[in-house]
Amino acid sequence: MRREELIAEVKAIVGASHCLVDTRQTERFRKGFRAGEGEAAMVVIPANLVEMWAVLKLVIAADRIVIMQAANTGLTGGSTPYGSYDREVVIISTLRLDRIHIIDDGRQIVSQPGGTLFNLEALLKPLGRQPHSVIGSSCIGASIVGGVCNNSGGALVRHGPVYTELSLYAERTASGELRLVNHLGIDLGETPEDILGRLDRGDIDTSSVRHGAGRASDDGYAQRVREVDAATPARFNADPRGLFETSGSAGKVAVFAVRLDTFPVVADPRVFYIGTNDTAALATLRRRLLTGLSELPISGEYLHRDCFDIAHRYGKDVLLMIHWLGTARLPLFFAAKGSIDAWLNNRRFLPRNLTDKVLQTVANLLPEALPKRMLDFRRRFEHHLILNVPGAIARETQALLSETVGVDGWFACDPDEAKKAMLHRFAAAGAAVRYGAVKPGEVEDILALDIALRRDDRDWFEKLPPDVEAQIDRKLYYGHFLCHVLHQDYALKKGADVASIKARMLEILDERGAEYPAEHNVGHIYRAKPSLAQHYRSLDPTNSFNPGVGKTSRERHYGGACDCDNARPRKAEEVIDVVAND
Repeated sequence: MRREELIAEVKAIVGASHCLVDTRQTERFRKGFRAGEGEAAMVVIPANLVEMWAVLKLVIAADRIVIMQAANTGLTGGSTPYGSYDREVVIISTLRLDRIHIIDDGRQIVSQPGGTLFNLEALLKPLGRQPHSVIGSSCIGASIVGGVCNNSGGALVRHGPVYTELSLYAERTASGELRLVNHLGIDLGETPEDILGRLDRGDIDTSSVRHGAGRASDDGYAQRVREVDAATPARFNADPRGLFETSGSAGKVAVFAVRLDTFPVVADPRVFYIGTNDTAALATLRRRLLTGLSELPISGEYLHRDCFDIAHRYGKDVLLMIHWLGTARLPLFFAAKGSIDAWLNNRRFLPRNLTDKVLQTVANLLPEALPKRMLDFRRRFEHHLILNVPGAIARETQALLSETVGVDGWFACDPDEAKKAMLHRFAAAGAAVRYGAVKPGEVEDILALDIALRRDDRDWFEKLPPDVEAQIDRKLYYGHFLCHVLHQDYALKKGADVASIKARMLEILDERGAEYPAEHNVGHIYRAKPSLAQHYRSLDPTNSFNPGVGKTSRERHYGGACDCDNARPRKAEEVIDVVAND
């Protein structure tokens, strides 16, 4: 089918205003939040699941590449085109498909592909429940399904990577047919149109929900993270335990819905701010927090002093925006900024990164954002930890802190300090990007590594060779310390060889027994390890969905004859597969 014919048929389904073909209109969909950019023949934004199915049938029949996209907040470019392909690319944006269904009195939810963590958190709050992740990705409007497809982690120690065996998705089989697979564990009908129409209407009868159909969370993680003497990481993207159909699929199928567990909100949380100059003391504290308390902590977020400083200056506006206005407006802010950036980038007479420069100028005029006690700890200590625990274990936590970092190495936060400390940690994630954007003459690029250390690694703080260190302008270390997941962002000096530095750093991580990426998935930045690459190939034997992710082949059938022997085994016979043969 010629492009013009395909566009006309797609417009007949979704309407002309929701089938974008002009490059200026499609740019914000074709360019990743931090990485990734490429060409696309069109961007389609269906209004409901039935429209999405109809569009998908047309595009697959026309033998185009499909890239599914939700909020486009990923950090490794995995939801946008990247480089060149042997077929035209069609992006299907699920932004309008944001319905979330509460089931089982809030203990589980069913989300359409555009449902966001932010909206889910708001829905669950009156029920005393919360989603897998509650700050960070949620604040910038990240999608629930995007988290599942990327095995996203999060700050909450007890929850582990987001995971489900219960989903509704479309796959292209080895023979080329498009098939809708209902593994939600919910009886919704016999045809794709029946199933998707009922979800569009929210027609989920309690009697149709089957319990015991599969796991809807990583329910073994709490025990796994406690095993501090294990010589492997607690969680990472290529872990085979987290790869099942849509879980870890990275866009290699088209997901229509997922079913997930929710979690009770911990009562009476207490936040402690910890500082030390001794990495061994922090390592000991981590081990004892995970093994010596009667309950697991809620979270433990780490910041190095250099990262503290960058976030203090280049993340201040984000912190104050959330503090003053709440998180409700933040997804809209990031979406608006993306649209403005795309418009400005087409005006060559304007400087690059103009919005970041303007925002930073405003930030420099804003009042001090951080409490005095945090600033005092910044002066005294190199390493910082924000520890959140249930009130029931507050006293035993205090005793443990005094034993490991000393009575002057921690303080109990009041509500304002607790809020500001967590927002400061959140702001750190975008501070490196802002720093690089406003200093293009000094910074070659921002190299962001997302790593999972061995659970038994006591020598956790990175020591780089002098020749690598000499090419780095700033290092930003932060992360989920109790899970031993660290985000390490490097602002490389102008003229530095980014590729060779990254290769060298990954060699060092291999020697340490670390895994990478830990929770942001491979996208187009990392090479997928064999277990992950095989998962992609088994889901998508024709390589029709998101080709090239994880640096795999971009060619039809991965550059060779279709390997039908690699098609994954089906689930148990009682689960219904609905096949579309048109």
